[in-house]
Amino acid sequence: MTLSDFIEANLDGLINDWTEYARAVAPVNIRLSEEQLRNSARQLLAGIAADMREAQSPAQQLAKSQGDAVHTRSAFNRVGRGHADDRQSQGFEIRALVAEFRALRASVLRRWSQTAPPDAAAFEEMIRFNEAIDQMLAESVNQFAKRTERIRDLFAGVLAHDLRSPVGAILHSAYVLLRDENLSPTSMRAGANIQRSADRVKIMIDDLFVFTRTRLGDSLPVEPTQQDFGRICLGAVDEVCAASPDAQIEVRLRGELVGICDGARMNQLVVNLLTNAVQHGSGAIRLEGAGDGEHITLTVSNGGSPIPAAALPTLFDPLTRGGPSAEHKRGSSGMGLGLYICRCIANAHKGTIAVESGESGTVFTVQVPRFLTLH
Repeated sequence: MTLSDFIEANLDGLINDWTEYARAVAPVNIRLSEEQLRNSARQLLAGIAADMREAQSPAQQLAKSQGDAVHTRSAFNRVGRGHADDRQSQGFEIRALVAEFRALRASVLRRWSQTAPPDAAAFEEMIRFNEAIDQMLAESVNQFAKRTERIRDLFAGVLAHDLRSPVGAILHSAYVLLRDENLSPTSMRAGANIQRSADRVKIMIDDLFVFTRTRLGDSLPVEPTQQDFGRICLGAVDEVCAASPDAQIEVRLRGELVGICDGARMNQLVVNLLTNAVQHGSGAIRLEGAGDGEHITLTVSNGGSPIPAAALPTLFDPLTRGGPSAEHKRGSSGMGLGLYICRCIANAHKGTIAVESGESGTVFTVQVPRFLTLH
């Protein structure tokens, strides 16, 4: 008797073993019904038995051991993903999910070892069984992680959206207070502090909102109009210098700089790059804008310690930092979304962003079409 036949012949006993353990690892406030538990076990075991009966070449076996599931039947994968969805909806943690598969493996192999002859064929059957278990576990864990990330992104998106209104009210109120000529000097300073702090919170909320939109699969919306990239650069410098009066930023502009882009988004990109240079670099910062008939190229360069080579491949990933180390410059603020937002804006403009860093300094280069078209 093959192991797949053994599973089907002893299905009730294997289900009994597994449901007892699954009930033990379930969250204390979750009470899965006997039918739910037995149906889960039946689907998992039936899917594994069916997978073991499929012909498998040595190359396919090697691919499976290396995590390549292309060859695996979609129905088999759906069983693993469906189990993860069910357990997550019931409030299980990922550790409990993994424990269920561990218990299923142990139950089958324990009963099989009591009846199977100790020969090479039985050993091969055990290998196939373990491969199937591992593949289904990988599908379940991957699905569980994806859904968990999506739930977190949805929560962050809702939070960012709902925070916009109260922060906007704070900013407006601070603006009204600062126009009151009867305020004392102390109250004026307090009002100015409120306005600056609310502005910083608003920037972080806006970054979080963009982050969640792109993570949830939405492309970054852009509204292209005719813009002067030179003015965008100069306006971004004024904005950064207002927040960091000690910043030394040199601007060089040349070529044809009038084009089509989303002015607000492009301003956000330049501000983020300059802010990153202020926070993580040292000495003077240079912003250059150059335009030709087809492209606009923007570069932001600064001195300071080079970015470690190991950090460069993930520098534009979300929740990373744009400087040499996390401790560099204690005054740095934000959530590590600045460079990620820059990449999103460049992509939305059908452009590119790149970085080079060495002992001579760090240079971020953005290139976008001079005339953005959305079709």
